[in-house]
Parts: sequence; structure tokens; C-alpha cells
Amino acid sequence: MGWPGECPVRIFSASQAVSPAVDRTKNYLFRPFKWSTYLKLSAIACITEGFSANFNFNTSHHSSSGTGAFTGFHLSNEIIALIILAILVCIAVGIFIFYLVTRLRFVFFHCLAHQTREIRPVWGLYRVQALRFFMLSLIAGLILFVVAALAALPFVFGFLNLYRAAGPDGKFDVAGFFALFLPLIPVVLLLALIFYAVDLILRDFMLPHMALENASVRAAWRSVCVRIGAEKGLFLFYAFLRLLLPALAMMALFIILVIPLFIVYGILALIMFGFNAMLANATGVAAVILIVLEVIFGLFTLCLSLFVAFSLGGPIATWIRNYALLFYGGRYQALGDILSPPPPPPPNTPQAA
Repeated sequence: MGWPGECPVRIFSASQAVSPAVDRTKNYLFRPFKWSTYLKLSAIACITEGFSANFNFNTSHHSSSGTGAFTGFHLSNEIIALIILAILVCIAVGIFIFYLVTRLRFVFFHCLAHQTREIRPVWGLYRVQALRFFMLSLIAGLILFVVAALAALPFVFGFLNLYRAAGPDGKFDVAGFFALFLPLIPVVLLLALIFYAVDLILRDFMLPHMALENASVRAAWRSVCVRIGAEKGLFLFYAFLRLLLPALAMMALFIILVIPLFIVYGILALIMFGFNAMLANATGVAAVILIVLEVIFGLFTLCLSLFVAFSLGGPIATWIRNYALLFYGGRYQALGDILSPPPPPPPNTPQAA
């Protein structure tokens, strides 16, 4: 499809873009292959796509028992103030990390579009655009949070009323519970679809306009609306494949690797259990040595988990971004020209006298 004033670019449908995205991912990550570069790019892909959370592995869980642990527990005003301050600091740190991830998304977009593996030279190119996109994401997230909270309030009050109605005898209203729980399922699914649609529009469609044109939020939104309006069914099918195919890839990875990972992490869990058992009876220098060894082993397990997460999730996360680039690049001239540069104009031939 050509837009007014634009030259034709290579157009992929939602299904046609799948295979070229795989080829671009293989070329980008594996040709040539170098472990340090592969892990760096895979880590960035997982962080920017939020993909590493699907590969979290925990080898041990420490829990404390005792129902009376908080009996008679009182907090002074100073402790409450410190807790509030700590919460505010955590929120500020979280927002700052989210800003860094947003900038990294622009960097990864540039690197994939231009097929470059150098991150540092690109970091400062999109400072203004990333800040604008970051503010947009914060506002959108806040609005979605408010919508989700308002949708959940009736159910929260309903479950609280059920809990209070149970009384000291502990009689639970099972019918009332399911009367609340069953209507909650479609509400949760609807909210999940809204969250997914907003994230898809922001990152897959609006971000390229803001990165390449330094477009304002309004201009990027208008451009995206025009393109979606012209091909509603195709964009809807793209959104479906964009959600389905990574999920299928994750399921395939899980089926293939579940037994090896279970063995590896089972051994690590047994070792950690052994450390805990020895530490229970150790005193003095032996206890200190065991604690140090347990900390070192915990750090090793964490590093191994990150290695597994990034090395397995990186190609899938990179494919997601390549898939988005190829699909939208056929509908956005500036991006399409980067992905498939137009041939140079033919040289002028002198006219015969």
C-alpha cells in the first residue's frame, strides 16, 4: 500500500512477515556468532520486551512460621516515617529504571532497524524522543491502573463482605464466592486485552514515528490511526499473531528443556538444602564460612538463571521486534526505507545531438 506522497515499499502481511523476521533474527544474533555479543543483545532484547520474566527460576524459598509473629507488634512514628520514605525511594528508583528501559527500547529499535550491534554510540541519539515516550507511557499506565482499580472495586468489596459474613464459625458461602468469581474472569480478560492493545500501539506503531520523525504524541497517534483504519482486519490479525507465536515458541522451549532444567535446578536446590542443614548446627567460624559459601552459591544460581533467561528468551524477544518492524515498515515509508533501502536512481544518460 502506498500513502499519499510516498513511494512504494516492500509490504508484508501479518503472516508473510513471520519468516523474514526469523531470518533477520538469525542474521542479527548468530552471523557471525560471538557469545559476549549474543548475550549482550539477548539481554537487551529480553529487558526491552519484558521477556525474561518468563524464565525466572527459584532454587529455594525461605519461609518463617508462627501465627503469633505479629501479635502485639507496634510501629513507632519514626519507623512509619522510614517505611514511607523507603516506599517513596523504591517508587522513584522504579520510575528511573523504567525511563532507562524506555531509552533502551529506542536504542534496540535503532540497532535492529539498521542491523548494528553497537549500543553505546546510539544511546544519546534518542534522548528527547525517549523522554516524550516515557511520559506518554507513564500517563497511559496511570490511566490503565485507575481503570483496573475502578473495575476491581466492586469485586473487592464483594469478597470482603463474604469474608466478614463467614463469621467466627467459618461458614463460607461457596455459591456467593462463585457468583463473584465467575463475572470477574471476563473482566480480567478484557482488562488484559486493553493493556495488550495499548502496549502494542505504543511500542510497535507509535514508537517508530517518534523515533524517526521526532513526532509529537498527537502526530504519531494520528499517523497510526490512519494506517490502522485503512487495514483494520490485517492489524487485528497481526496483533493476534504477535501474541500467539511467541507463546507457542515459549511452550515449545519449555517442553524441550523442562527435564534438563528440572535436573539442573533440582541439583542446585539439593545443594542449597545441604548448606541450610549444615548451617543449622554450625557455630563460630564454621557458621561464617557456610554463610559465605551459601551467598556465593546463591549469586552463582542467580547468574545462571539470568544466563538461561537471556540465552533462551533473547532470540524470541528479538524476533518479536523484527516482526513488528517488518510488518509496520511496509506501511510506514521512513521505516521501510531503512529496512529495505530503495535502489539508487539510474544515472543520467547524455542525449544524442
